[in-house]
Amino acid sequence: MSSLRGTLWDGVALWRVRAAPDPDSAPRAIALPVEWEEEEASALAAIAPGAGPVVLPRLAEAWIATLAERGRRLGLLADDAEARGFAEGLRALVLARRGAPGLSVWRGDAKAPSRFVLNLPAFLEPDGDLDITGYAEAVALGVRALDILTGGKAQRLAIGFADLAGLLAGLRLAYDSDAARATAAAIAALTRGAAEAESGRIADILGAREPVCLLAPSPPTATQVPGLAEAARAALDAAAGCAGLRHLGLVAIAAPDAVERMLGAESGGFAPAAGPSRLTFDREGWVTDQPTRAALRAGPRAGALLAPVPHEAWVAMAQAVSPFLHAAPPMPAAEAAPARPAATPVRGPALPLGRPTGAVWKAMVGGHRVVLRTTEDANGQPTELAIALTKEGAAYRSLMEAMMQAVSIGLGAGVPLASYVEAYAYTRFGPAGAVEGDPAIRRATSVLDWAFRKLAREYLGRTDLHDPTEADCAPDTVGRATEQLTLLPMDLPESLSPRGRRRQIRLAS
Repeated sequence: MSSLRGTLWDGVALWRVRAAPDPDSAPRAIALPVEWEEEEASALAAIAPGAGPVVLPRLAEAWIATLAERGRRLGLLADDAEARGFAEGLRALVLARRGAPGLSVWRGDAKAPSRFVLNLPAFLEPDGDLDITGYAEAVALGVRALDILTGGKAQRLAIGFADLAGLLAGLRLAYDSDAARATAAAIAALTRGAAEAESGRIADILGAREPVCLLAPSPPTATQVPGLAEAARAALDAAAGCAGLRHLGLVAIAAPDAVERMLGAESGGFAPAAGPSRLTFDREGWVTDQPTRAALRAGPRAGALLAPVPHEAWVAMAQAVSPFLHAAPPMPAAEAAPARPAATPVRGPALPLGRPTGAVWKAMVGGHRVVLRTTEDANGQPTELAIALTKEGAAYRSLMEAMMQAVSIGLGAGVPLASYVEAYAYTRFGPAGAVEGDPAIRRATSVLDWAFRKLAREYLGRTDLHDPTEADCAPDTVGRATEQLTLLPMDLPESLSPRGRRRQIRLAS
């Protein structure tokens, strides 16, 4: 990488991993900084065009060098020294996972809308303080990058932030609280002020197209983050002091995509967190439950700070933030996930969910890894089932997930678990055969057979559901007599002659 010598990439240690954007795609060789994790590698596999190897410095440099050169030609970067500083600033944002442009920039798609996103938790200092100055500088850098990208012609740009919930957890603020809403409003105000001030500086070079709005909304007068309210007010005052603005709109929250994942953001925009833990794959391919990054920041209070919130909490947060946005924020894609206990907030082996709120069992059925998870009510009875298969195609996995959702709905409506056990135990379809990892069940005729016989043992105390024979698990078995009944077991009237019988039977199309 001789072309990167003398830049911030020079000397950055990289490690190599094979990752895919999703389980159904072929893995790609990814080289990324040693501080980054496999999740970021998966995101890079989704971001990079093509299907070959990906090296983060080269991938990023493709657009960073282009922007620096174009900015020099447009006159937005005064000289080579400013162009080098601009490029180094973008490299620093990416390397620290503080900010990056959207997918269209990474993929070189000039026709798609462009955006720039800032990962809020990345601006938390090790001592817990917020790097307010660094955030304002990052906003200005993002505005300049987007303006250069559009050739200085766009009237609207889209710079936004992600993972407000993760930042609030790091600040030990509950999402549904006045303190959190004041902090979010101040961050949005700081974003707007810094963006409009940069728009004013660009207007001094290319000419103003919009008047300054002197009646901008007032930010909160105080927050629990030292200096944040004052910085927001100062940024808005600096924007108001400009002679004019280059852009009609600048601040917008976009729906998250692979870029947020690459930066390590766990929630989009100002959406609430989904919970203190998440299901993910370990290096052996098993589905495990691990604490989120936000939970690690929150420490012992993760369970309370990251518990699911009602929809009204999102509405209240939107009302606090929206006055400082130039575009309406997207609605949340779904309600927050059901509450789960927070895993111990330390890095290390995955922590399984424990009763009385649920259980997780792992096994291999016919050589295929299967993970069965339950959520329990206060009486220790299952109310929700989920199954994960790491080796199957998307269609098969989707059908299994849909079926388990249907069973969960039935359980919630009062259908006894015993009814589902009778319906699905000994069902036959592949994968089937030997069961590994479950000493109580040695063979299964299908994944559902293992899952529901497991549930019968754990929740119904049934030990009468014995293992099928090897012949029963064979792919060409015809099954037992009870499984070979005719599809329409109806008796025809004896009084009818063969001719009469034929007249009585009609074929419906």
